[in-house]
Amino acid sequence: MKKLKGIMLVDDDDTNNFLNQRLLSRMQITDKIKEFRNGKHAWDYLHQLSEGSVDTASADYFKPSLILLDINMPVMNGFEFLGMFEQLDPGFRQDMVLALLSTSEHSQDTERAAARNIAYLTKPLTAQKVQQLLDTYFPETGT
Repeated sequence: MKKLKGIMLVDDDDTNNFLNQRLLSRMQITDKIKEFRNGKHAWDYLHQLSEGSVDTASADYFKPSLILLDINMPVMNGFEFLGMFEQLDPGFRQDMVLALLSTSEHSQDTERAAARNIAYLTKPLTAQKVQQLLDTYFPETGT
């Protein structure tokens, strides 16, 4: 099975990050997982990568294939992050998939995600939900 280059978890909840990282590690779909506690830190990381101002040869920096993004976070929430993400160079972001991962099932949130053509998953993250993302957006990873 082909592995993803890396996954970013953007969530302010340590328990969710721990459980999600554990699930993704067990599924062996990537060797690189990076966590951020708010959208601002995640945005800063991606912006530095897009500008080429960090050493991507370092194991600490990688361009993620998948970003799992919580909506409700301090400093910069998920939708604010999406607005900033869309300002990145299209060539840089073209091979990254974003998926909102939230406890909210509010129609306003799901409609905003659908309008941007972004996957919307409700917590908790499960192997079945991850596999559905892989099948939809990364069919070459197959199982």
